[in-house]
Amino acid sequence: MLKSAVAGLSRVANTLAIATNAMGTLVVLALVILLNADVIARGVFSSPIRGTYEMVQFSVVLIVFLQLADVVRVDRLTRSDGLLNLMHSRRPGLTANIRRIINALSAIFMALIAYVTFPEFLHMWDTNDYFGVPGLFTLPWWPVKLVITVGSALACLIFVLKVVTAQDRPQLIRTPEHDEPRT
Repeated sequence: MLKSAVAGLSRVANTLAIATNAMGTLVVLALVILLNADVIARGVFSSPIRGTYEMVQFSVVLIVFLQLADVVRVDRLTRSDGLLNLMHSRRPGLTANIRRIINALSAIFMALIAYVTFPEFLHMWDTNDYFGVPGLFTLPWWPVKLVITVGSALACLIFVLKVVTAQDRPQLIRTPEHDEPRT
């Protein structure tokens, strides 16, 4: 019963992580279009697009937190695990336990980020705070706070699932003899 509940939760979390990653990719595409249009507007018309600087700041945070959960899901989060990879062949049990501890600490850290930013999101939603230059270009803060909260909470859930299921496996370095076909 518990195993099927964890499997179902894992499927939902993985689907959400993939969906938010896709949204992050769309933000990257929009940013590329915006920056190219701004360069063309500056060069051809000597008139930059207003708010490009603010939209770039806005987009970078969105991209990071929209793609964070999927990066965690596929074990591509930047970290230094060379020592753990060396230890894996001699002490696989110890290495697995250290990885679970790291994942547990990461889950706690992500939970703290979500916990801190959620009230900020609610405040920004109520007050409609914005950033930018009034009269020139402004954007509301609440979407950024919402994405940080949701992205952190989803990354936390995936880290918790990695701890519970012990599915975090080391990505060992491939050597040429592993890549050659066997005869």
